[in-house]
Amino acid sequence: MESFWISTLFLSLAVAGCLYALAAAWLAGRLARRPGPVLEPSAPRPSVTLMKPLCGAEPNLYENLTTFCRQDYAGPVQVIFGVQTAADPAIGVVERLRAEHPRLRIDLVVDARQHGANRKVSNLINMAGLIAHEIVVLADSDMVVAPDYLERLVAELAQPGVAAVTCLYHGVPAHKTAWAQLSGLAIDTQFLPNVLVGTALGLAEPCFGSTIAFRTAALQAIGGFEAVRDDLADDYALGAALTRAGQGGRIAIPNFTIGHTCVDTSLGDLWRHETRWNRTIRNLDPAGYAGTLVTHAFPLALIGALVPDSSPQGMMVAALALTCRIILCWRVERAFGLSPHAYWLLPIRDMLSFAGFVWCFVSGAVTWKGHDYRVVADGTLIPEPGLARESGAPTA
Repeated sequence: MESFWISTLFLSLAVAGCLYALAAAWLAGRLARRPGPVLEPSAPRPSVTLMKPLCGAEPNLYENLTTFCRQDYAGPVQVIFGVQTAADPAIGVVERLRAEHPRLRIDLVVDARQHGANRKVSNLINMAGLIAHEIVVLADSDMVVAPDYLERLVAELAQPGVAAVTCLYHGVPAHKTAWAQLSGLAIDTQFLPNVLVGTALGLAEPCFGSTIAFRTAALQAIGGFEAVRDDLADDYALGAALTRAGQGGRIAIPNFTIGHTCVDTSLGDLWRHETRWNRTIRNLDPAGYAGTLVTHAFPLALIGALVPDSSPQGMMVAALALTCRIILCWRVERAFGLSPHAYWLLPIRDMLSFAGFVWCFVSGAVTWKGHDYRVVADGTLIPEPGLARESGAPTA
């Protein structure tokens, strides 16, 4: 009898997860249909500095960065690239971009100084002295954007009460391996829907490393990037600081997504970066992270169906959960104009995500750009060499 009630609990959670998936699918369509602000064609465009911290010649780096250098934007644009060693192979990519875009101001900073535990933020601190324009746009090196990206960002930032602009993103597999496709599925069918639901319910005001656009004066008001030099979730912390500096200004999320290049080539790669994501979310909002249990409808339904003396409807609920996941995936693809996914990977994706969700209640270790850290309760990074390799993460 006890196992029957356990089965009923898991199946009830799975049904709630089905409703969650359908709600997220509807919200994706609503966001994509929402009209975005447009700048007057004759109005002068404010000047923009794009900041791109780099670390290594990651897959598709040249292609990713090229999309930022080919912007249809009428105002002055500066691009600052930053690396922390003169031997970084990303420098060759930057020099190639300089040669191909002679009319674009491209600056390169090579500076090894460390200002805190977060190496990316240290890179930004080193780059900040070259900021020349009134609007700053940060974007991670693995992002892919359309030619109207800057125009739409500036239009959003010009709206009353907007302190910063961030962007949702979708997965773009860098190759056809199952691992890269599974990484893209995690973004499109878990991360993105969770953000849509969280913002719709007023439970979150996120800020993502995919894009953070803000005014240079606001950066100066918060004390520069030094304010977030030890934070794992530097993007979230920067967004929070900017909204405080803007006296309650909000972070705007446009009605489009940009691409995130998924480069994983093994289970170990996939596990390590998703562990970092999960640990970041858990440290920012422990209760909210625990609440995302309900989003794992398919694994929950399988558990409910397979425990002894389970409800006879268990496998039907599992099939329903998988169907709702397919509907969500299809709706996100249609709403944002994405390439179709391999739907047969969804059950595998859901089981991996559930395993990662549970694991992050056990492990506090993350690996980031080849460096190992422990994350303490307030989200601060503590460098600890060798830690992640001892944490039990998959190495396949």
